[in-house]
Amino acid sequence: MSVTLVNTNLMRPPIAPLGLEYLAGSLLRSGVEVEVLDLCLVPDWRAAIAAHFSSREPELVGLSFRNVDDSFWPSARSFVPVLKEMVTAIRGASRAPLVLGGVGFSLFPARLLEETGAEYGIAGDGEGTLPALLEAVRGRTAPEKVPGLLWREGGKVRANPPNWPSLDAGPWRRDILDNESYMLRGGQLGLETWRGCPRKCGFCADWKAKGTAARLRDPAAVAAEAAGLARRGLGILHLCDGDFNVPPGHAEAVCREISGLGLGDGLRWYAYLAAEPFTPELARAMRAAGCAGINFTGPSASPTMLRSYNQPHGREALARAVWLCREYGIASMVDLLLGGPGETPGTVREGMAFLKEAGPDCVGAALGIRLYPGLPMTAQLERDGPLEGNPGLRRRYDGPVDLLRPTYYISPALGSAPATIVREAIGGDPRFFAPSDEPEPGYNYSDNTPLEKAIAAGARGAYWDILRGK
Repeated sequence: MSVTLVNTNLMRPPIAPLGLEYLAGSLLRSGVEVEVLDLCLVPDWRAAIAAHFSSREPELVGLSFRNVDDSFWPSARSFVPVLKEMVTAIRGASRAPLVLGGVGFSLFPARLLEETGAEYGIAGDGEGTLPALLEAVRGRTAPEKVPGLLWREGGKVRANPPNWPSLDAGPWRRDILDNESYMLRGGQLGLETWRGCPRKCGFCADWKAKGTAARLRDPAAVAAEAAGLARRGLGILHLCDGDFNVPPGHAEAVCREISGLGLGDGLRWYAYLAAEPFTPELARAMRAAGCAGINFTGPSASPTMLRSYNQPHGREALARAVWLCREYGIASMVDLLLGGPGETPGTVREGMAFLKEAGPDCVGAALGIRLYPGLPMTAQLERDGPLEGNPGLRRRYDGPVDLLRPTYYISPALGSAPATIVREAIGGDPRFFAPSDEPEPGYNYSDNTPLEKAIAAGARGAYWDILRGK
């Protein structure tokens, strides 16, 4: 059995497709012949598709779709049209059936299957599902028995429940992609220590793509993966967990395993964390294991907005987390998500004033809530009436509201130029990444020329840590 896996993500700076590499390694362990067609690293993706399939005819082609759009309200750039073009190009070069997967696909599985015309889709993890799909393609099992599978039958899309298996205990391969090129062009590589999210924040869709239970990797296997990359000179890492410290015991165990390998200066890593639980013990363990920076999920420093976003922590937890980072020599960032239901100029000013006093190394002031189907915040807005008539809706397309297309909410109380209100509250403080009402790079990492230039000049690390030095 042979499979070609295609990386469809063209964002710059380039981000190595971690999930695709994990999936390829899993297939190889299962005895499946795998090739990766990485369209992110080629100058002309159309020519690369034609060249690849001119000499190959796999049994199945898998396309990984990581991002539905650039998650940036001023530009509101969808990646679905390019995905459809790629599907058309592969269709013209290969007779193999196509299967879509990835985080972006899992947010809109049925819609994307219809939009692209692919034969199959996989919602959720692909490691256990793709080998089973190969058996179905060969007629050895029924599609109904393939977990997480979407397929067409009788002119309709059918879907099996997503697959959320426990994660393999053994080390995961990191020699399949051209990770050296990604480090050179992207400044960092990813690593995963667990999947899923037991929290349901009002604005976050992570649980839809990865499940609602925390599925933990073996800490020793995580440390071995980090060590293997570090020994190849690829030790600038970013943990791709939703929040590394949920659950906290797992985070400390991972840090102990990494510290025990004595990697020293060969490993420097960053992570996303919830504001709590974050203890002195965890901060100390992270620093000893090589953690250089932490991005804390705010998403606000206003008590009113923390309640609106259904956050379990108060703003005092943010201040304590920042203080602990300072105490243990870890750079800190607080990521804000401004403009949700109930946001006013007063809550914006209140939050900014608090964070200026708390003193993180930098603050991301993202503006606008990307609405996804099935999220608590989307449901809340829909209970207030049709989205078409909601005065807080922001979009750059006409006609009925279509959440597959970039659709945002910004509280009407912030007026017609909400970014101006945020910038005034920031008051020129250089620690803040201020938003714009125009499609400038600003806080958006996609196609950010200053960021790309800094990486080309040798900067390495989390993008916020690179940009705060500019």
